[in-house]
Amino acid sequence: MSEYRVPYEASESEFVEKRSRFISHLWRVESEAEARARIEEMKKKYYDARHNCWCYLLREGGAVRYSDDGEPQGTAGQPMLNVFQREEIWNVCCVVTRYFGGILLGAGGLTRAYTRGARDALCAAGCAVMGLWTLWDVPCTYPLFERMKLEIAACGGVVRDAEYGADIVLRAAFPAGGVEQFSPRLTDLSAGALEMVAAGEEFLPGPREEIP
Repeated sequence: MSEYRVPYEASESEFVEKRSRFISHLWRVESEAEARARIEEMKKKYYDARHNCWCYLLREGGAVRYSDDGEPQGTAGQPMLNVFQREEIWNVCCVVTRYFGGILLGAGGLTRAYTRGARDALCAAGCAVMGLWTLWDVPCTYPLFERMKLEIAACGGVVRDAEYGADIVLRAAFPAGGVEQFSPRLTDLSAGALEMVAAGEEFLPGPREEIP
């Protein structure tokens, strides 16, 4: 599976357009069930709102769903969806809630408002590239613990877990090229006494990137 982009974190944003209040929420999701649960959560939270429009896109299985939730057809869910398709963002669920302010926005105004709602939420969330990381069990003595974590981070890696015993074993994940940087540092730190062991691979998000 090749690399792909996902939201970096959950987000919330809000703006007012001609007295209508638009509240956006966005999450990274891994399944339709998770996306549906988020949508229901917002419908319950904002039960008194006129509309809770939503969309989600999943890479696994290719599910793409959206709803105008009572707004004129094509003015809410589809424009929201288009934001994520243009930016090639996957595994995302977005709900834009509207409290009607008494002034009609018209089809064009609604489309612009829901597009802005989705885009504002995406910009607040940022994005990350999902890529295949390698997992390694890194042995570590207690005196070297803090230094080892710094060295892993300096090579772009992250510590996923730690097992404490007579010594420590860190489960570290590295993006492409990271372990090649780290290996000689481990040798230097331990004077060749410590050797890491391959522990598989996993798709993980990289660092936060801003949406231009």
